Amino acid sequence: MATVQSICVFCGSSDGRNPAYTAAAETLGIAMARAGIRLVYGGGSIGLMGTVARAVLEAGGEVTGIIPEFLVRREMMLEGDVDLVIVEDMHTRKRLMFEQSDAFVALPGGVGTLEEVVEQMTWAQLGRHAKPIVLADVNGFWSRLTDLLAHMSHEQFIRPGYELRYLVAPEADSIVPMILEAVAGRSETELEGDKASLERM
Repeated sequence: MATVQSICVFCGSSDGRNPAYTAAAETLGIAMARAGIRLVYGGGSIGLMGTVARAVLEAGGEVTGIIPEFLVRREMMLEGDVDLVIVEDMHTRKRLMFEQSDAFVALPGGVGTLEEVVEQMTWAQLGRHAKPIVLADVNGFWSRLTDLLAHMSHEQFIRPGYELRYLVAPEADSIVPMILEAVAGRSETELEGDKASLERM
């Protein structure tokens, strides 16, 4: 049966204007550490990225940061007991994030966060994997995205049989239980999908 050993968290390299975003990142990081789940993230020390990583570490958890070489100075790599992987480009970063993660969470963030989580939605829509994808809808942050996705479906640009499969967590403390429930009874092979086809994407 499938287990959740690591979760990839996509989030902003800034804190945002609402303190609730930082609080949610801290809550998620602590919950992951207490559940023995490794954090996989973008490797930076600033913004929500730094907050969630430090929360995991301070609670005794493990962190893997994956960062492209050109972002090392801009996002200021997190120092400390972190498994830090420096890669050549964004494509390699996202590939490794996918390979090293059993689920995905999008905290609030900008267009980079949006692009990363929508890519995982697309891969799942095309049947390439069935790993849980969770939108951390802190203070309704992702509500406009879910409205847009519903609009796409209503306008028949998301066809029957290709529905998007994602979860929405209104509270940060519900994210880890939601993911554990989503993988219960499923096999590792089912979640991982067709690796050969992923290599061709």
